[in-house]
Amino acid sequence: MKRSEINNALRELEAMCEKYHCYLPPFCHFTPEQWQNIGHEYDEVRDCMLGWDITDFGLGDFDKVGFSLITIRNGNRAMMDKYPKVYAEKLLYLKEGQTACNHFHWYKTEDIINRGGGNVLIRVYNSHPDESIDYESDVTVHMDGRTFTVPAGTQVRLMPGESIHIQQFMYHDFAVEEGTGPVLLGEVSQCNDDNTDNRFNPPVGRFPAIEEDEAPYRLLCNEYPEAK
Repeated sequence: MKRSEINNALRELEAMCEKYHCYLPPFCHFTPEQWQNIGHEYDEVRDCMLGWDITDFGLGDFDKVGFSLITIRNGNRAMMDKYPKVYAEKLLYLKEGQTACNHFHWYKTEDIINRGGGNVLIRVYNSHPDESIDYESDVTVHMDGRTFTVPAGTQVRLMPGESIHIQQFMYHDFAVEEGTGPVLLGEVSQCNDDNTDNRFNPPVGRFPAIEEDEAPYRLLCNEYPEAK
């Protein structure tokens, strides 16, 4: 993925947050130059991978398959004594025409909330014990206090203000309903570990290889330098 694509995606997400009055913590505004001089007081940002996260899932077509995210708070399951938070919060952004890949989580459960913009479509499947996709069984859906069932592969629509609960081992992907415009999503979940807790089907990458065609606007959550 080109650095220029990442920079553009960062600015789009930043503008969407401003439009819907989702104010970001100070570390989201640090420049790459500032990060070179930031000490151990911000180790939590480094160790819990807080901050910006732009991915094309290694597929090289971000405008078609990609996701823009900010992790605002998180714990670290490998360092529970130091970071005991058992919860996480993210903001996520999808443009119209863009999708995010099908996956489930072994550990975390999460609520996905439409914070503003268009309508998001979340396709849901159960999984088999061997972790393959169950294309046949009905899926139990929990949305804002309502429980109901839908056929496997249904795209559940979330309009602004609506949310869905995603359970462990539930396959799900994301798309924007055509004609409704870009979407700002919230995610509230258990402690998040994107290095070990995503089961993509079919397999894809999580963090992109970057072609440095211009200087970075912000550092991504896996790019922070060590503290001085």
